[in-house]
Amino acid sequence: MPLGRRVSKDVAEPYEADRRLAAEYDERLAAAGAAERELRDAQGAPTPEPRLRELTAAFDQALTAVLAAAEAAERVEMGPKAYATDEQDAKARRAAEIAARKARARPAVRPWTDEVDRLRTAREAHRLSFRTQPTVVL
Repeated sequence: MPLGRRVSKDVAEPYEADRRLAAEYDERLAAAGAAERELRDAQGAPTPEPRLRELTAAFDQALTAVLAAAEAAERVEMGPKAYATDEQDAKARRAAEIAARKARARPAVRPWTDEVDRLRTAREAHRLSFRTQPTVVL
């Protein structure tokens, strides 16, 4: 008889998907760092505007990908009790919300929560400071 907690079948699939995505966090973070270096190098050199827009969009996509992996790692660290699906009733979804809130207070989850906040801030700062479309002067 296996020891450990049982995970319901409707939660097992998204939990495993998050585990696979969380395992890719380091690779995605390295890719975002490489995309940022490429963008910064292009900004320091005389680079045509279309190429800068392309690099800016690539960096934004890399930040979004690493943010998704960090969010998945946070959910995995919270555990399967924090997962809610659309098929569950309202009481089960509310219990999952409460479990997620309690889990965010645990020391093991806190670094991932901080990392998600840091990445969201970096992505929003990037989106606000770099234009991807040329501006029109009237």
